[in-house]
Amino acid sequence: MVLIRVGEKVIDREKIERVLDKLFELRQNGASQAEAAAAVGIDRSFVSRIENLGEVRKGKRVALIGFPVGNKADVDAVAHRAGVDYTWLMSNEERWAYVEDRSGIELLNDVVREISGFQQYDQVIFLGSDFRVRLIEAILGDRVTSVVIGHSPIHEDVHVDPEEIAAVIEAVRGGADKQ
Repeated sequence: MVLIRVGEKVIDREKIERVLDKLFELRQNGASQAEAAAAVGIDRSFVSRIENLGEVRKGKRVALIGFPVGNKADVDAVAHRAGVDYTWLMSNEERWAYVEDRSGIELLNDVVREISGFQQYDQVIFLGSDFRVRLIEAILGDRVTSVVIGHSPIHEDVHVDPEEIAAVIEAVRGGADKQ
């Protein structure tokens, strides 16, 4: 326990850190500032001040989704270096396991939940077949930037040029990832 004396008060620094950890966990999982503040018993304006105090980058929140990507590690590394907020890349084997591990209703619910979650991002970069690109563009509209990696149906992993993805991320961010 780390106690700090401030005048007549004794403050538990570790308690503050636990509350902040919970607050950030809630915010990362989609809670609004008001919801997160209520959950930990503080004012919403304090959440805003804490976030502003620790802010490293402003700019568009970007997600990168793609399948079937054969060089996931390379593409993921580029996304990580560029500060992409969410990455979901699957190989052909992984995407089929994702489908086969769920009942029809579970698959539908999971896919709808994932797509709904994409609404929190300013821009979604989607790597997929021409058919899936048209589908995701119809759902997300101008929020999506697509990279067609093959004609549907794609039956095997596709090598994606990491430098092309880096350029797409840079264009989507408008240079916001440079510091």
